[in-house]
Amino acid sequence: MVNSAEASLTAEEIVPTHWYNVLSDLTGVEDAAKLRQARPEGREGGGTVTPQIPLSMYRQSMGQERFVEIPQPVREEYLRWRPTPLHRARRLERLLDTPARIYYKYEGTNTTGSHKLNTALAQAYYYKQAGITSLTTGTGAGQWGSALAVACRIFGLECTVYMCRVSYEQKPYRRIMMEMNGAKVISSPNENSEAGRAALARDPNTDGSLSIANAEAFEHARQVERCNLSVGSGENHVLLHQTVIGQEAVRQFRAIGDFPDVVIGSVGAGSNFSGITLPFFHEKVREGLETRFVAVEPEACPKLTKGRYAWDYNDYTGITPMTKMYTLGHTFVSPGIHAGGLRYHGAAPLVSAMYHQKLIEAVAYPQRPVFEAGLTFANEEGIIPAPESAHAIRGAIEEALLAKKEGREKAILFNLSGHGLLDLSAYQQFLSGNMTDMGASDELIASSLGRLPAMDEPGAAAR
Repeated sequence: MVNSAEASLTAEEIVPTHWYNVLSDLTGVEDAAKLRQARPEGREGGGTVTPQIPLSMYRQSMGQERFVEIPQPVREEYLRWRPTPLHRARRLERLLDTPARIYYKYEGTNTTGSHKLNTALAQAYYYKQAGITSLTTGTGAGQWGSALAVACRIFGLECTVYMCRVSYEQKPYRRIMMEMNGAKVISSPNENSEAGRAALARDPNTDGSLSIANAEAFEHARQVERCNLSVGSGENHVLLHQTVIGQEAVRQFRAIGDFPDVVIGSVGAGSNFSGITLPFFHEKVREGLETRFVAVEPEACPKLTKGRYAWDYNDYTGITPMTKMYTLGHTFVSPGIHAGGLRYHGAAPLVSAMYHQKLIEAVAYPQRPVFEAGLTFANEEGIIPAPESAHAIRGAIEEALLAKKEGREKAILFNLSGHGLLDLSAYQQFLSGNMTDMGASDELIASSLGRLPAMDEPGAAAR
């Protein structure tokens, strides 16, 4: 741990009292400020959905107010485990023989083991205030489902989670964690929903996808009184809530007299990447810094590096309105890699807009080099990273090796968004030599992109 940062600042001083709204520092991102785009006339599908987001939470994430106050009950919950530590990876630096200074912000210290609880608590609070009595959601690897289950228990809400089939089978302990906190967990897709039946009819052996799970959760929300859908990534309000991560890190870096030249995070839809990077983006804008921001995604689901910037649905069946994002198409089903949290077909509208403006960068890595990086990190730093977080580690290692090649110092920060103690079966597969890279083929991507909504805009091709 960077002890000097902890010694000079108290928890009350480090943990933010407000979330940071990046819209206050951006121009030309009007599409990203539209949480939902009205569905076009004549579109086939299961029908539209009623608004799912409390107005109090919606307005915060759509406006230009730079800092949004965190409700006291939510901040009190944050203070149970926040601030999270900022570590310097000195053993990894020595192994790589790099002049780079490698830091990581460790978000795995709460009961769910990941960053997802930051927004789950906020959402459960706002939904409770709005009179909602139960929440439902889709989850990939189960980190989000676990966080929402815990938050619902804390604020007295019922919780139903649709968990992608491949993760439901690969990660039984995440399911058990959700059930321990009172949630009902359903394997997705399943025959009891219209979206599930449609997905199974297309491919009875499908691994499932977050898009399918979200579609099933939408159906559930329409059928159950005073039940709303809650999502763990992508939406502006989710990115807003996660900025507690980066704001803490900025204060910790200021306390030790250093500052990152590059900030790295893995990307599913973009919540943990945004949480660590957006406050540093604010510092870059405010002080005219040269800080770079690198999003790391899997080759199995390369929405930024191979997707298209277009209007698309957020769920498999197209019952939701659309958002403008980098997407592989809402019917895209990623190969069943172990980083289930990164298998979403699209990137958050805000992340997509920033990528389109070249304010951030993106790279994609195969599964085996990612797990190699995760194992190396575990051996050197003593923390087993979640497969999602191992993507950021791979990116940090590549940046450190580049610094070595160029013979120059630089400070690297990445978000270790969660631990991998419930992902040991994935590491076992890697150690046994049975893990494959499972990239998404150009044919699969082209087929899915061919089913984008008709209102896709001319000239919005992939970069």
